[in-house]
Amino acid sequence: MTAAGRVEGKVAFITGAARGQGRAHAVRLAQEGADIIAIDICKPIEGFLNPPSTPADLAQTADLVRRHNRRIVTAEIDVRDYDALKTAVDNGVDELGRLDVIVANAGISNAGSDDGDTLDKVSEQDWQDMIDVNLSGVWKTVKAGVPHILSGGHGGSIVLTSSVNGFKAYSNLHLGHYVASKHGVVGLMRAFAVELGQHMIRVNSVHPTFVNTPMLLNEGLYKLVRPDLENPGPDDLAPFCQTFHTLPIPWVEAEDISNAVLFLASDESRYITGVTLPIDAGQCLK
Repeated sequence: MTAAGRVEGKVAFITGAARGQGRAHAVRLAQEGADIIAIDICKPIEGFLNPPSTPADLAQTADLVRRHNRRIVTAEIDVRDYDALKTAVDNGVDELGRLDVIVANAGISNAGSDDGDTLDKVSEQDWQDMIDVNLSGVWKTVKAGVPHILSGGHGGSIVLTSSVNGFKAYSNLHLGHYVASKHGVVGLMRAFAVELGQHMIRVNSVHPTFVNTPMLLNEGLYKLVRPDLENPGPDDLAPFCQTFHTLPIPWVEAEDISNAVLFLASDESRYITGVTLPIDAGQCLK
């Protein structure tokens, strides 16, 4: 492994940081020297069945970051609320002194919902919530953070979490509104990359396949994939997920995405911008 310190002295603003990929990003960047501004909604979003994060989850993220002797500022914020986002970033920068990296990671999915709606039947509320969190929330996150990177005058890196569904749709998981939102993230990434490049601010997106987090491993999705079983679990989901991949695995770990985020946040990628980076076990090849 590369020696520690790949983002030494930098400050990173990470959304959806209470658990899963967001927590892994916070911990991985802290391991390599960054201080962290971490936010998460820490409560359910009505109509979305994935188990919600909690204040205790966000507190655990903070503890994990501090174990690496890094500072962290946390807040329970909904990325749909721009004013609250801005306040959280402003307060974090006041305490930590600067901002170098934005990781717009917060997102929702309705995989495994009991309505099983195709895109033409998705309710207006479900559509709006998906777009508001997964697309508008990403835009608001960057909007809130960019002024601080600009004022620093030393460039920076922005990483947006899309998905393999930012490239392709599924015929059998009824995720059309999710697919639309994740394609939209690619458009945001490219537009921001073009506009901010003159300031040496790089903007890229990461595109995970299935990841071992509660967004994937939950009762709703187990039952959607294996309705023939009374109590399906991860072992019943795994063969289905593996069929999507070229490599013989069902899913990747959150840390696999974090390693890509770290690379894009570090100076190792100092001239890389506008890139869509799959971490997908070869799913995009199928």
